[in-house]
Parts: sequence; C-alpha cells; structure tokens
Amino acid sequence: MTKFEPKNILPSLPEEPGVYRYFDAFDTIIYIGKAKNLKNRVSSYFTNIQGHNTKTRKLVQQICRLEFTIVHSEFDALLLENTLIKQFQPKYNILLRDDKTYPFICLTKEPFPRLITSRRIDHTIGTFFGPFANPKAMNGLLEMIHQLYPLRTCALALKPANIEQGKFKVCLEYHIGNCKGPCEGLQDENAYLIYIEQVTHILKGNYQKPKAYFQERMHESSGRLAFEEAQEWKEKWELLENFQAKSTVVNPSIHDVDVFTMVSDEQMAYINFMKVINGTILQSQTYEVKKKLDEDESDLLTMLIWEKRDQFHSEAKEILTNIPMSLEFRGVKNIIPVMGDKKKLLDMSLKNVLYFRKEKADRKAAEESGGDRKMRILLTLKNDLHLKHLPKRIECFDNSNLQGTNPVSAMVCFIQAQAAKKEYRLFTPRTVVGPDDFATMHEVITRRYTRLLEEEAELPDLIIVDGGKGQLSAACDALKAIGLYGQIPIIGIAKRLEEIYFPEDSLPLYIDKKSESLKLIQQLRDEAHRFGITAHRNKRSKNFLVSQLEELEGIGKLTAQKLMKHFGTIRLMYDAPVEELEKVLGKAKTPNFRKQLKIWLDEKA
Repeated sequence: MTKFEPKNILPSLPEEPGVYRYFDAFDTIIYIGKAKNLKNRVSSYFTNIQGHNTKTRKLVQQICRLEFTIVHSEFDALLLENTLIKQFQPKYNILLRDDKTYPFICLTKEPFPRLITSRRIDHTIGTFFGPFANPKAMNGLLEMIHQLYPLRTCALALKPANIEQGKFKVCLEYHIGNCKGPCEGLQDENAYLIYIEQVTHILKGNYQKPKAYFQERMHESSGRLAFEEAQEWKEKWELLENFQAKSTVVNPSIHDVDVFTMVSDEQMAYINFMKVINGTILQSQTYEVKKKLDEDESDLLTMLIWEKRDQFHSEAKEILTNIPMSLEFRGVKNIIPVMGDKKKLLDMSLKNVLYFRKEKADRKAAEESGGDRKMRILLTLKNDLHLKHLPKRIECFDNSNLQGTNPVSAMVCFIQAQAAKKEYRLFTPRTVVGPDDFATMHEVITRRYTRLLEEEAELPDLIIVDGGKGQLSAACDALKAIGLYGQIPIIGIAKRLEEIYFPEDSLPLYIDKKSESLKLIQQLRDEAHRFGITAHRNKRSKNFLVSQLEELEGIGKLTAQKLMKHFGTIRLMYDAPVEELEKVLGKAKTPNFRKQLKIWLDEKA
C-alpha cells in the first residue's frame, strides 16, 4: 500500500461537517472521528505532532489511508460516528456499548396482558419499559404493582374461545385474592384493561393518574357506605403514595430530565447517568470508560450522552450536565444549573460518580497489594458504612464498672484491620460520680481527642462506641465541644441485634451477619470489652488489697496505695529486702509491718 502523504491530501479536504476514518497497513479501520470542519480537524493530527500524547502519536504513525463522509451538520456527524463505531469497533475508539444487557419490563400484547421481565427486546411481544440498571429496584416496582392490581401471572392463552370452552381452571393466585380469575371468565377484560392503563402510567413514572383513580374509587365507595371497600382503596392509595415519596428525591415538578456528570483523568472517564421523571429517579447507572486517545471532555461526554439516551430510549427535552456538551441535540436543551432543585440533582449525580471513582481506586489498590485479606476487609467496611476514606486506623471505646464501683473505660486501636496493642489506652473517670455510661463516654472521648489535638497526633479514620443511640449521642456531643464533629466518622454498635447507629439517624443499619466488615466491628467491640473488664478486675483487686492493708497497724490509705504501687502484691512486699521496704515505709514502721504481714499470710495459707 502507498505510504500516506498528508501534504498531498489535506489541502483538498472540504471545510464541512463530516466523519473521517483512518485505515492501517492491513486496510483495517483503526479510528473513526467526527468534525465540524473536516479539513481543520484532520489536519490537526499531522501538525505539531510532538504536542500530541503518546497514544495519538502512535495512531498517526499507523495511518495509511483516509476516508471521509460529508454530512449536513455536526449533529448528523455524531449520529454517523456512533453508528460506524458500533459497526467496526476500531481499536483507538472508545467502545460505547456496555458488555451488560439490562433487564426490561414488558407489558405483553395479548388478551389480559401480563407483566414479564426480559433482557431481549422484541416489540412483537409487547411494550417494553426500561432498561433498569438496578434489577433490585425493578423487582421492587413489580412487587408494588402486583400489590395494587390483581394482574394475572400465568402464561395461559386467554383467547375468548378458550375461556368459553372452559379449558382452564383458576389457580391458587385466585383463591388468595391476587387474581380475579379471567381464565374462567370471572373478570371482564375491559375492567382488566383499566388496571393495565394505570400500570402503564406507573411504569412511565406518572403516579398522579393512578393516585387520582384510587381516590375516586375511595370516595365513590364511601358514598355507597361501603366502608370496607373504601378502606381497601385508601390502602392502595397510601401504598403508591409511600412508594413515590421514597422514590422522589427533588421537586416533583421536574418532569422529564436526563442528568449526566463526568470526571476524568489521563486513563479513564467516569460517568453517572440519571433518568428523572416527576422528581423520581427511574434509572441510574455509573460506569467507566477507558480513554484511547486524548479525547476532549466535552466531545467525550456528548458522545456518551447520545449513546445512553439511545440505550435507555430517553426523549427528555432537557439535559443537566456538569460540563458543557460540545454540540446541541435537536430540540434538547443543555443546562449546567448553579442553584435550586436542579443543582441538587446535579450534585447528587456528581457525588455518585466521585464515589464510584474512589471505590475503583480502592479496589485497584487492593488488587495491587496482592489481594491482601486485610485490605479487602477494610474496603468492605468502607463500602458498608459509606465512608469517604479507607478506615486504616479504628479506635473503639467501652465502659466497665460493677454497680458503679471501680469504673474504667477502655480504648482499643486497630491499624490495617489488626490489633495495635501499644496504642491501647485506659481511662479512669475523673468527673463522673456513679454508674453513668453517657457522662463517662462524654468525658473519655473529650480527654482522648483533646490530647491528640494538643499533641498534633494522628486522628483515627473511624470511631466506634460500644452502645446504642445514648452512648453515640454522648460521644458526638463531646466531638462537637472540641470541634471534631463531622471530621471523623463515628458509629455505635448495640449488642442485642448488632445494630449499627449513625449520628442523627434514628434508623439503624443491619450489616449481613456473615460480612467480614461486621466481624471486624465485633472484634473491635469484643477486644475493647475484654481489655476494659481485665483492667476493671485488676483495679478492683488492687483496691481490695489496699483496703486490707489499711487494717494493719500503722498503715493508712495513702501508705497502702504507695505500697501497692511500688510492689504490686502482698507476697512481693513480704519477700522484698528490708532496705527496699524502708524506702517506702521508713525504718520505724518496717519491722512491725513485716511481722503483721507474716501473720496475715499465714492465716491465708
């Protein structure tokens, strides 16, 4: 093949919109691009080559032939580029299609239509709604619809002739009230189609008409004094109202909007797409795309927006983005909101994409560490608790006392999911009188982190308190007082059901009992309890011995405490050299003390 000579071809290129295709020495398409001005865009590859990145220079070196197609507009160029990339899949282009097939809900075209799920679209079967990037959300929607409407779930051919001939018998679904028995002609098809009309509205995200329908039936029933029937319609209305309330994230007046946010680095682009109708997110997906060349962010986002709108069959007339699109779609408005409910939507989408990128980076770090089990556990904990950073250093607190006596608080520290015993600390409450767990937790948290701030020492990535909402609230109040609240994630764990509590959230989190992250939290809690109980017993034992020593002649409380602090046990006091005892007691008291100790030990023997 003749060597490609740009200087002989570039001057003759048209200055019009179009799509260009580069071929290599094997006459294989290696890159397809679009341009508002073909001459300027293609020429840019062959001028100032040293200014290109490595991938682009490598592409240019392989170009042996050029083809182009002139179109009417840059928008038409986008459509043609999208089609050709899917057809030829050049190695230097971003492949726009996901390798996943998402499920759809299909409303079948048959007498007494059914709702089924499918990953393959066949419009001869019925009308398809979706796709749903989250199958769990799709199943939740289906479950709610079947609670509202008695739709059949069987696959019987309910043609009028078959029903008239009595070919079918009602099944269990009829007897438990989930179906009205159309297979035996017990339900009129027109009445059934009214349900289907309501279902269609729900699948399109329009909840107002079904809610109005339930309200009309409720008022009509109560007007006939059929109060039980009215109550049933009211419960259906409430079910749909609650479902919509849980789904609505912004103002319901935001009717039909697509939201796209993108962040990128040298290697990858990360994109979040949300389909919003009446303030409800009907579809949401976050994904990554590997960059092949030094693509312009606006061009890349525009290409991906077109792909996702095509894949999700979106006809929204408004697109919210965090960076401007490189061209306008026909009849569609691109907005970068700076305030209001639409800005909240955009921020939510951007939060999703940033979290996704961070999660990918953490996973990559875990893989690079050789699949380290500790790293995997920390990643799981980070995701389960929705933390911003990996909890490499965790500190856990527990209070121990016996009917208010000898109270002690224990703090244990785990670094990289492993006990760091040199970092363990014990606290004896100074300001709390009696068995007050909340006040004790407040004091201990205050003392611990005030000291760390003063010493400019390392703060933990996560704080755990052993206890429910009360202990957690006391710990949070302490953090607020020293200005650390919100800077360090903190949770409480209640023993009975292993509930995880977050600040300012009345509903607990239940982590899977088999989860490695819950096991790590339990390990921290149990270790803090063990450490605290051991210290509490030692303290109680020492206090008992101090009180025993006070009974000896010439020994007061302060002297007894000095002896216990110096020797630790009664036996060590007795076995100690006279000179050492004299250092603590003085020469005058020592002989009598040793005699009393011998008598006391003989009685105990």
